[in-house]
Amino acid sequence: MKKQGPVFRAFLSLTLLFAAAFWAQASPVFGPWTPIFKGIDHGVGTNNPNIAGNFPNEWQVVHCVRVDLTDPDIQLFTTPRASSYVAESRETLTQTVPAILQQYKLQVASDGNFYNANPGGSDPTSAGVNCEVYGLQISSGIVVSAETSAEYSGDPRAASLLFSTNKQPMFVFKNLPPGTNTTGIYTAITGFYPIVSNGVNIGAASISAYPDSWIHLSQPRTAFGISQNGRYLYLMTIDGRQSGYSDGALDSETAYWMLQCGAWNAINMDGGGSTALYMADSTGNPVALNHSSYLPGYGRERYIGSHFGVFAKPVPGFFTNVLALPDDTAATITWTTISPATTQLKYGLTTNLNLTTTLNSALVTNHAVLLTNLSPATGYYFAALGTIGTNQYTSSNLFFVTTNYVTTTTLFDFANIWNYMTANLDGVAWTARGYDDSSWTGSGPGVLWADDRGPNANIPIALGMEMPWDPNTGFPFYTYYFRTHFAFTNGVSGVTLLLETYIDDGAVFYLNGTEIYRLRMAAAPTVIYNATLAIGYPCSGDATCPYDVSLSGPVITTNLVVGDNVLAVEVHNYNAQSPDITFGLSAACTVPYISKPKLDLACSNSAVTMNWSRGGYTLQQANAITGAWSDVPGPVIRSPFTTNNSGAARFFRLRK
Repeated sequence: MKKQGPVFRAFLSLTLLFAAAFWAQASPVFGPWTPIFKGIDHGVGTNNPNIAGNFPNEWQVVHCVRVDLTDPDIQLFTTPRASSYVAESRETLTQTVPAILQQYKLQVASDGNFYNANPGGSDPTSAGVNCEVYGLQISSGIVVSAETSAEYSGDPRAASLLFSTNKQPMFVFKNLPPGTNTTGIYTAITGFYPIVSNGVNIGAASISAYPDSWIHLSQPRTAFGISQNGRYLYLMTIDGRQSGYSDGALDSETAYWMLQCGAWNAINMDGGGSTALYMADSTGNPVALNHSSYLPGYGRERYIGSHFGVFAKPVPGFFTNVLALPDDTAATITWTTISPATTQLKYGLTTNLNLTTTLNSALVTNHAVLLTNLSPATGYYFAALGTIGTNQYTSSNLFFVTTNYVTTTTLFDFANIWNYMTANLDGVAWTARGYDDSSWTGSGPGVLWADDRGPNANIPIALGMEMPWDPNTGFPFYTYYFRTHFAFTNGVSGVTLLLETYIDDGAVFYLNGTEIYRLRMAAAPTVIYNATLAIGYPCSGDATCPYDVSLSGPVITTNLVVGDNVLAVEVHNYNAQSPDITFGLSAACTVPYISKPKLDLACSNSAVTMNWSRGGYTLQQANAITGAWSDVPGPVIRSPFTTNNSGAARFFRLRK
């Protein structure tokens, strides 16, 4: 441990008196440690000013993460260099703590160094802004920010925490230029000043040693510490600026909480609105551990220039080897437990997990559940359940996505011919399949348009026929009507209709007389008339970018027919004096098909083993290939399955 001689001794003389007085009273107590990842524990402490012996003036909620540096799976992280790196100006790019956690697949992340963004200073308004980091920062052995005289000319924020390649920690409480030797240092982060040294609370001494009219007040805090034996790293936050919940902490109070966590040495990091501590859930999404003071006012965490994080593996628990094998409409979920337990699963489209499988009360260590009636190409959350006597266990939430076996067929492309009409068709059944449109205004292939500026060369699809304008206004008509026929030869079950459009401005689509979609038009039940204007427009006002529509379910399967179909579209302008209107459309469909799994069988002496690689299937058997077929007792829904060869002929198949 490196210490700064004269300055450190001054701290010690000031704080021994403080510590003696402080410990004379009953004090707030830090809660128990709870494992959240392998080698990472989380604990919470609170201060209630109404309880005798607690700090008298402030509510406090403290969150601390304890990281076991001896765990071989633990790896440390700081914000890496920005692309096109420039020292002292483009060292890192701004980002929120939860976004950094998700981007780099961290298990825990917090704010780190002080920084200066350009533009924005300490509070930039977007991610990706150039940042200069104050003080030493090293990421994966690469110096992101070095100690420079310019950074410390007025405010020496220079308390560095360094880690060697094997995660051995070292503090340099005042790491001023030219800085300490960084040979062999793999990770480094810097804060403002020390608050705990050699197990002594030196928070009060920081007021005179590091003059600052703002930071020494009661504030949201972030602090990093190390245990006496160097085994544990502590990442701690204290919520603040939230009256009645948590007001913040002074330096000496922050040091007190660090000592309660187990720190022997600790430094005060960037805090205030930057204070944020997040962990990953089982699907990798960020979950806030603390209550940010910045989040309520802005709807997001602050974009900051320096972050600290930890990689870790999941906590070994009651549930192990959880595996999801999804198919298109079914999935097989398997897992093991460390002790025999019941088998059940809860699942759903969201983390609410509103669906539950039937309980299998047999006590086993190998578990399997078959989920059916799922939707193709859809994500599902799930969690395993197990009971032993009165003890109930639940795994963390996990996630899988079903497959989607489909073929895609083009119905017509942008060169398709459309009949169009400019007259008012209010009250006319012009969308019906049997309607006669032979007397309409005109017909033409490609993208149909009207534009007083001439053809728009920025529309990426070849323009077709120019349509007439309204002679009474000199502008395009409010509304243009379009119809086309197309043939469909497949079965309608499970069909999805795919439309790619270039439309300016809004539109309503009809299939064989039934409305199926509205684009930038008032939502149903609003009735659409000829004079109804669109409520939005594409791109920058022109049909220069596509809009894709995917339609499935009853709205398609009950209206699409095998044979001749009619697609009708009415296109509306956004403004009565708009100079243009555009319509172009191509159509395709996806049709599901059955993808059969492969069942492999291998014999060894009297044992017969069957394997299959797809989920969602049940193994069946019969004494003859013509049946009768029955489920193998169990039922057997997981691979592999081994049975004895009785000598008689037996046949096996998979059922879904």
